[in-house]
Amino acid sequence: DAGEAFAMMAASFVALVESTGAFIAVSRYASATPCPPSVMSRGIGWQGVGILLGGLFGTANGSSVSVENAGLLGLTRVGSRRVVQISAGFMIFFSILGKFGAVFASIPGPIIAAIYCLLFAYVGMAGVGFLQFCNLNSFRTKFIVGFSVFMGLSVPQYFNEYTSVAGYGPVHTHARWFNDMINVVFSSKAFVGGAVAYLLDNTLQRHDSTARKDRGHHFWDRFRSFRTDPRSEEFYSLPFNLNKFFPSF
Repeated sequence: DAGEAFAMMAASFVALVESTGAFIAVSRYASATPCPPSVMSRGIGWQGVGILLGGLFGTANGSSVSVENAGLLGLTRVGSRRVVQISAGFMIFFSILGKFGAVFASIPGPIIAAIYCLLFAYVGMAGVGFLQFCNLNSFRTKFIVGFSVFMGLSVPQYFNEYTSVAGYGPVHTHARWFNDMINVVFSSKAFVGGAVAYLLDNTLQRHDSTARKDRGHHFWDRFRSFRTDPRSEEFYSLPFNLNKFFPSF
C-alpha cells in the first residue's frame, strides 16, 4: 500500500531529525568536538540500514537513536565507546533468554518514570545549553526561542488529542498517504519545534549587522574546518580500518 509506505517515510524522516539532536547531545556530553557533517551522515545512514533490516524481518518498530542513552551518558559521565559495545553484547545475550526479558518487563511503571525524569532532564538541557552561545538579551532570540518552544509543545498536542477523539488526524482528505505524512510529521514535538526555530532563525532579521552574533555564529565559525582539529579523528574514527569507507571528516 502506497499510503502506508509514505507514512513510514514520514516517520523515518521525523526519526532522522530527532536522532540528529541526540547525536549532538552525545557529542556534547562526551566532551567531543562538534560532529562533522560526514559523521552525522554516517550515523543517519546506518540508522536507515537498521530501518531497512527491520522492515525485511517484519519487526513492529523501526530503528532509532535511544534518547535515553544520551541522558544516561550525561548522568554517568562515561562516554567510552568500549562501554557501549560491551553493553550491546549483554543486550544481545540477554535477549536470547526469555526469563531476563520477563524480569525487565516486571519493573513497576513508577520506577521507569523516575528513571526517565532523570535521563530526560539531561537530554533537555543538552539542547538548551547551546543557547549560551547566543545573545539571550536580544528580543529576536527571545522571540525565536519562546515561539519555537510554544509551537513545539502545542501543535503536536493538538494533533494527538484530535486523533484520540476523532479517530483520525486533523488533516483528513481523500488521499490517505497525504494524511499520514502530514499527521505523523506534525505529531513530533522535536520536529515541529526545530522546524519553526530553523525557519525563524534563517528569515527573521537575518541581514541585520548584529543578528550574526546574536545567532552564535562567532562561536561556530571556528568549527567550520574539522580537519584542523586532530581530535575529530580521535573521537569519530572507526575500528578495523573502516575509515577508508566511512571517513571521520
